[in-house]
Amino acid sequence: MNRTMATLLGALGSVIVAGGARAQMGDPSKVTLKTTAVADGISVIAGANGFAGGNVGVSVGADGVFIIDDQLTPMTPKLKAALAALSKKPVRFVVNTHWHTDHTGGNVGMAGDGAVILAQDNTRKRLSVDQVREFMGKKLSMPALPPAALPVITFAEDVTLHLNGDDIHVVHMPPAHTDGDAIVHFTKANVIHTGDVVVDTYPVIDAEAGGQIDGLLAAADKILALTNDQTKIIPGHGPVMTRADVAAFRDMTKTVRDRTYKLADQKKSVEEIKAAKPLADLDARWGQGLLKADNVIEMVLKARPSASAPAVKHKPQ
Repeated sequence: MNRTMATLLGALGSVIVAGGARAQMGDPSKVTLKTTAVADGISVIAGANGFAGGNVGVSVGADGVFIIDDQLTPMTPKLKAALAALSKKPVRFVVNTHWHTDHTGGNVGMAGDGAVILAQDNTRKRLSVDQVREFMGKKLSMPALPPAALPVITFAEDVTLHLNGDDIHVVHMPPAHTDGDAIVHFTKANVIHTGDVVVDTYPVIDAEAGGQIDGLLAAADKILALTNDQTKIIPGHGPVMTRADVAAFRDMTKTVRDRTYKLADQKKSVEEIKAAKPLADLDARWGQGLLKADNVIEMVLKARPSASAPAVKHKPQ
């Protein structure tokens, strides 16, 4: 396994496998990209036969090209080719929805071509330093990005870009997948890119980066409040969703939290909770990627705030 794939496996966001069939992760050099129209001037680029990284949202128009996330580093030449097929204009701006390698691996190549990279404050901080993550029994290192590939514009809560005839609102979510999550709302086109606060598998929580399951629920509620039945939602991984799909993800996430916390409150150990199989009825729909129920249980418990740590406030719906 090369360094890039090891880095990928170390980033918790990268355990999601995109696509309806959820093809297993493979050699990035063999992965092709597919571009799908979402709305007028807005598309999504994703791996067609393997794992390329997170879904790339693309806006093209008179003002140039604006993208959301930029996949794994080995995919950069293919991503540039896919973008060139949509527009001959350069990429002006890149938003990183969070710091994980499968969403920021193209920063070097994009910044090198002159794109301006934006992200939430915490995302730049995490991209600026070496990271170590443990997942599925492995400890792997993720080196800091070179200075030229770091976001040059950051924000605490939100920022708005006025491009290609739309008002594009980039909004920080509560600590959810990480503490630097941002969603991107094309307010006129009625399209939202969620990053990894919404995916098409079990939720992924990076506890070391401040993620919390209550934050995922709060983020889903914020997204639902911005949507209607016509809204197109681009998740961090997986096919384009509807409002109903996001609601289903939210309900599943709440079920995962409630069942896991209930057993933990009974003083059961992590292994005892796994043995009880509290998520067995959810596996057929949500557990078909690399992330399995036992992995989710571990994440939820690891990320649960201690009595002395602040928890994300979430109002049950």
